[in-house]
Amino acid sequence: MVSLTRIYTRGGDAGQTSLGRGERVAKHDPRVEAYGTIDEANSVLGLARNAIGRALPGGDRHREADAMLARIQNDLFDLGADLCTQEGESKRGAAALRIVPSQVERLEREIDAMNADLQPLKSFVLPGGSEAAAWLHLARTVVRRGERRMTQLAAEQPINPEALKYANRLSDHLFVLSRRLNDDGASDVLWVPGATR
Repeated sequence: MVSLTRIYTRGGDAGQTSLGRGERVAKHDPRVEAYGTIDEANSVLGLARNAIGRALPGGDRHREADAMLARIQNDLFDLGADLCTQEGESKRGAAALRIVPSQVERLEREIDAMNADLQPLKSFVLPGGSEAAAWLHLARTVVRRGERRMTQLAAEQPINPEALKYANRLSDHLFVLSRRLNDDGASDVLWVPGATR
């Protein structure tokens, strides 16, 4: 368990930070960019959960969505820990925390279950609809940026392939969940090609 007794350390005042094994790198290092973007996505999910909480009289759909996002937020801390620790042991000599296939598989099961109730799409969906759905669309785009940062990192250094799969599946999950919270797609805002010409 993590125990934080002091929040500031002054260790990053010169523009460097520590990775999971203690190595010092620049705060703009590709590994820091990757897990920092995942942290940003997690923050947006907190806003989505707040919007869902305000809509909880909406029933089981909202409670189920909140429970899924609570699990995902925890997973995103796992993903951040995975990305901040290079291959090998962690700083304390233990095995590093890694995203595992069961976390990816859970996302796939949830996507399939939610998608079964949705009407097939006949156009692309514009971000919007309910407040919660709009936040989920923002989270989805931040996850996609995180995925791009991860592939950039993977081109330079090895990363856990399950971590990349998780990010890829998560953006799909958030898209499907946004449709679910838009009255199973009935309140989706659809793209009309050339409508504003």
